[in-house]
Amino acid sequence: MQREVILKRIAEIDAELKRRRAKTKIDTYNKGAKKHKKQMAFHKCKKRNRWVFGGNRSGKTECGAVECLWMLRGIHPYRKNRKEVFGWAVSLSQQVQRDVAQAKILSYLPKSWIADITMLSGRKDNPSGGVVDQIKIKNVFGGISTLGFKSCDQGREKFQGSSLDFVWFDEEPPKDVYEECLMRVMDRRGDIFGTMTPLKGRTFIYGEIYLNRRNNPEIWHQSMTWEDNPFLSKKEAALLETALDGASLDSRKYGRFSAGAGLVYPEFDEGVHVIEPIV
Repeated sequence: MQREVILKRIAEIDAELKRRRAKTKIDTYNKGAKKHKKQMAFHKCKKRNRWVFGGNRSGKTECGAVECLWMLRGIHPYRKNRKEVFGWAVSLSQQVQRDVAQAKILSYLPKSWIADITMLSGRKDNPSGGVVDQIKIKNVFGGISTLGFKSCDQGREKFQGSSLDFVWFDEEPPKDVYEECLMRVMDRRGDIFGTMTPLKGRTFIYGEIYLNRRNNPEIWHQSMTWEDNPFLSKKEAALLETALDGASLDSRKYGRFSAGAGLVYPEFDEGVHVIEPIV
């Protein structure tokens, strides 16, 4: 009887060691011969308001998802880690959430890290097939962290009340949602970070973040292009390039703010360009 108990225990230990040796997607992120240098620059930056303006397929959403999971799990290699982290992933709509930010989070999230999942629609045993409300993640310091999913089409009022450690914007939010989220991270001295393709032209993000007109010392940004992504094949990039015109190419390849989209005078700022009437 004692021998059977010992053999069973040995088998359990072997299975656990095998599980720990198995590499998950997040274990191999930027660990191979190819490294996405701009993704790592984003992760290493200590500023509290960080943005990546990237083209499609440039790798911007990947670094946003990994940043969330590192913080929630308490394993961020370049920041002070916290116990029981609470953050939001904010998308433009629930459908976009399911197809982009949520899908990317789930692709990097090992099942062994999950404590619980709450669904808005669909089944928790198949979260990728529905819309997730919250994911509870086991923090290495013994607590349980929470990632909530929000969509901008819910309106600013749905972003009130919570106190957060971080907010990740996957694509550009409306100005009122952005400002409300700034309030959510204030008391915890939390982080705002965004990953977006500037398809709307020179909106408030262009002035607030890209130009940093208020000279906020906590704002940082960088642009990502197809050339910065070492995992994107040159053949695919060439095919994509032939299908885009000048303005689209600026945004979708280079992550640039195009003056040809958005407002007629996108650089107009009432505080800068309006003076008192001259008699």
